[in-house]
Amino acid sequence: MVPQVHPAYDSDPQGRIHLIDENATLAAGQQLASALPARLTIFLCGDLGAGKTTLTRGLLRGLGYTGKVKSPTYTLVEPYKDSRIVVYHFDFYRFTNAEEFLEAGLEEYFEGNGIRLVEWPDRAQPYLQAADLEVRLQVSASGGRDLELRALNREGQTCLERFVALSPN
Repeated sequence: MVPQVHPAYDSDPQGRIHLIDENATLAAGQQLASALPARLTIFLCGDLGAGKTTLTRGLLRGLGYTGKVKSPTYTLVEPYKDSRIVVYHFDFYRFTNAEEFLEAGLEEYFEGNGIRLVEWPDRAQPYLQAADLEVRLQVSASGGRDLELRALNREGQTCLERFVALSPN
């Protein structure tokens, strides 16, 4: 499916791609890496096993990171400083209440430049800052994954437009 872009920041998904397999998910992550500015907060949404960490791995590979990429389910955050842009990958799946975000002192990671990829962001609300871009992954009934990107502000829209411009037609 060819990605689509809407000019306004509305509630409809603005970019949609069907990812046929894990390699396509990795490639979408690499494509997103090429569209990133120096600072952006991205909420990664989807059920367990939807491909959020695989997309993150592709994004990091696209930024030049060659080390191991793992889900931060137990550590809460994995920093990747050996790439073109500093990336912080968060996973709040194990939070039992939103106050754990504050207790862990994670708000400092949301200051300054860097890319913040946040899995299970709803579990840290209302303390988590707003996202610039929302990425949704879900297992497709026809196989593979469906990827939807939604810009939530001007920075997110610029990133989304760059992502779409890089898409093979």
